Amino acid sequence: MAVEEGPDRTVELLWRKPPVPRQGLSVDAIVRAAVEIADADGIEALSMRRVGERLGFTSMSLYRHVPGKAQLVELMCDAVLADTTPDAAPGTGGAPGQAAGDTGSTSGEAGTAEAAAGEAGGGAAAAGTSASTAHGWREALEGWARRGWALRLRHPWLAGARGSRHIPGPNSVANFEYALSTVAKSGLKPAEMVAVVGLVGRFVDSEAARAAEIARVERHTGVSEEEWWGARASLYENLHRYPTLTRIWEAGGYDEPEDSFEFGLRRVLDGIEALIRERDVSRDERASCVMCGTSMDRAEAGRPRAYCSRACQQRAYRRRHRSTPRPGDPPDRT
Repeated sequence: MAVEEGPDRTVELLWRKPPVPRQGLSVDAIVRAAVEIADADGIEALSMRRVGERLGFTSMSLYRHVPGKAQLVELMCDAVLADTTPDAAPGTGGAPGQAAGDTGSTSGEAGTAEAAAGEAGGGAAAAGTSASTAHGWREALEGWARRGWALRLRHPWLAGARGSRHIPGPNSVANFEYALSTVAKSGLKPAEMVAVVGLVGRFVDSEAARAAEIARVERHTGVSEEEWWGARASLYENLHRYPTLTRIWEAGGYDEPEDSFEFGLRRVLDGIEALIRERDVSRDERASCVMCGTSMDRAEAGRPRAYCSRACQQRAYRRRHRSTPRPGDPPDRT
């Protein structure tokens, strides 16, 4: 079984201390040049040789700083996260500090594969900054997703840059921290918070991957997506045997398609909102005895329970009975 090489070295590179300024080649200079190449020509055009040529050094000179392309891509993905400072989060009263913002991970990771899935959003606040209020989670989480989407439009190579076992850098972890903070006060369980952030992140990644693939094919062929599908008359002649598809087609279902990112993001957030409401209801399903305060489940049907036991119900009755005036009692003048 093949063993992945160099993860500890990648950690050292990602979490390195700020380098001492010096002339000549550096990790930061290599990463900047690599990002410029990937932005212009795609990740498939990236190589250590091309980066060296861009900087005026041999590829062997680069290897003294970065072990290989895999580690370089990790560094690139983490580096671009610092490009964006998020808007002020709802309820925070101001813009967070300089971000570790958006991410370019397909799965993301902050110590675990699930954690990193949350990186797919963008524009995170600095670590420790909370974006969540009890009722502002949706706005904050949506903003995180939109910044991640905008980042991928600037850097299309991010969509397919990494797999599920990448090493998170400081910007990636800060981004995940911010994403979790958007739902920190929503009432979700810890595992649900991680799942929610991962769900939104993977949605952004999948939409970005689709957009990047369309752009790549159009660039290589010189034919737009609309033109290519519009020329498929031989295919459409065979679709009349599918009645539902035909009915939708004839009704104009393909004439003005929904924006897939906008439509999908709304539906994902709607689903998360339904989960949060469900959690709110489930918390309300437990009540306390009005006499002794003991926690108890609500009745499945009929009137809500007020007492945990017959004894508490009798004590309440006696208390009410003692406080009820009887005929002939003097009026209360207190």
